Amino acid sequence: MALNPQTAAFLAKLFAGVDPEAPVGPPSPATSRAGYLGIAAAFGPGPSLKSVRNTTIEGSLGLIPIRIYRDHEQTQAPCLVYYHAGGWVIGDLDTHDHQCRQLAQLSGATVISVDYRLAPEHPFPCGHVDSLDALRHIANNPKTFGIDPHKMAIGGDSAGGNLAAYLAICARAEGIPLVLQVLLYPVTDTRSYLDDVSDFDYLSIDENKNSPLLTLETMRFFARETLSGSDKDLTASDWRLSPILAEDLSNLTPAYIAVCELDPLRDEGIAYANRLTEGGNTVTLSNWPGQVHLLMQLAPVVDDGRSLLESVVSALNSAFAGAPS
Repeated sequence: MALNPQTAAFLAKLFAGVDPEAPVGPPSPATSRAGYLGIAAAFGPGPSLKSVRNTTIEGSLGLIPIRIYRDHEQTQAPCLVYYHAGGWVIGDLDTHDHQCRQLAQLSGATVISVDYRLAPEHPFPCGHVDSLDALRHIANNPKTFGIDPHKMAIGGDSAGGNLAAYLAICARAEGIPLVLQVLLYPVTDTRSYLDDVSDFDYLSIDENKNSPLLTLETMRFFARETLSGSDKDLTASDWRLSPILAEDLSNLTPAYIAVCELDPLRDEGIAYANRLTEGGNTVTLSNWPGQVHLLMQLAPVVDDGRSLLESVVSALNSAFAGAPS
């Protein structure tokens, strides 16, 4: 299917003035981070909420910045702990501020966005360590955050979806009660993005290797930076980076998984949904034709992005409503 016309029009406006024939130098973390912030800025400020607060929590690697979004006055609110996209290399609290504001406003839940450490300054497993430390801290201190410990969900997009999938497995082992894992176009098999891989297990990687907003070469760049200093073949097969390789995917919290037709990550997201289903878990798989990576971030300007956002909120509210009081 062709690229959605509304998405195509936005991308044309976003990249207006960029010469597609101009030589492009190798990416760097600094330029890529600035570029992602520029894309996020194109959506404008998010909705005003009753409270948006920055703070830090103590993790095993040091302080972890978080941002807490509340559009309510409850003292025991449902909570979504959210992990941003960016290939474990780029992205931060600001790239996902608009999206988290929308989630908080529409769901009525407290949304806590986690600014985990990024590669290459902090290569794998630092981001995963931070992410689990943050979830543990929040789950163990519900009164501090004014949340209901029985109504907690986790979510993330792209690399953040990878982190959320990893955390759902950890939560089972640690007895952290979760009601939902929201995996938006998640990375579930990092092996595909090593530089020497050309025979792909997932057709969507080859089909969409030059897709808008995420290309195969960008994923390879993310993998190089994230795996710096390690045995890349061995580390890419670590289940934390490739949760589809986890031995036991049974008895996990229900999952909402979204994939996009024109995204190189599409088929590994579908494959992970199938593995979760085979493990006896409840899975909702949402496939968006004609759409690209990061669709939900496009919610301010693309109707399908708004529809995906509303679908996620509906899944969250259903999960919160079904949780024990």
